[in-house]
Amino acid sequence: MPKIFTPTNQIRLTNVAVVRMKKGGKRFEIACYKNKVLSWRSGAEKDLDEVLQTIAVFNNVSKGEVAKKEELQKAFGKDDVTEICKEILAKGELQVSEKERQDQLDSMFKEIATTVADKCVNPETKRPYPVSIVEKSMKDIHYSIKPHRNAKQQALDVIRLLKETIPLERAKMRLKLALPAKEAKRLKEKIAKLSSTVTEGEEWEGERLMLTCLIDPGHFREMDEIIRTETKGAGTLEVLNLKEIKEGEEVLE
Repeated sequence: MPKIFTPTNQIRLTNVAVVRMKKGGKRFEIACYKNKVLSWRSGAEKDLDEVLQTIAVFNNVSKGEVAKKEELQKAFGKDDVTEICKEILAKGELQVSEKERQDQLDSMFKEIATTVADKCVNPETKRPYPVSIVEKSMKDIHYSIKPHRNAKQQALDVIRLLKETIPLERAKMRLKLALPAKEAKRLKEKIAKLSSTVTEGEEWEGERLMLTCLIDPGHFREMDEIIRTETKGAGTLEVLNLKEIKEGEEVLE
């Protein structure tokens, strides 16, 4: 029975996602696991071995043709295969069928809408919108998915855009602050200047002023920094609620 001969520059792979890049007039490809390329690009996946099926650069993945070192050196100015794989992974074009591409876009659209619904409320009622209403509103403004950006980043863009069409704001966080007496008045004024901060109540407990307030989550780090640095550890910050919302979902008439 004759033996099957496979040339040394050929590697056969199956169930593969191909990322392609043209450089120096030649085509180079890497073989990745399905669904891992976008995870790598968004930062969710950091282990290269979980993304690449093999640490190799190909001229043609489907034919198993591995690129020669001389070709890599000429095109990339280096022959470090791992570094070249990272460059192709970052800048190359993911080869997917039209159905796969549409499925990925639909999935990301849903993920963005879910993130917006989770983080926001109608400021007039403090109730969250159902995901379906957020999706409809995104379609109404003709929001276009950007495959190379992650869903969380795009959700922030969508929040900014939807504010122009429907009543919408980030659900506020409820905090309890303890301010030392000597610094209480100055810090209270400084905290009040933070955009969208609402003081719900205040009372004295011994030598400390206790404030309960609502803030936009985007100002949490700034608030934390004020309490930690300007009280030199004498003040405290406690998160009472991550999201201040009322029960039930909002309905658009």
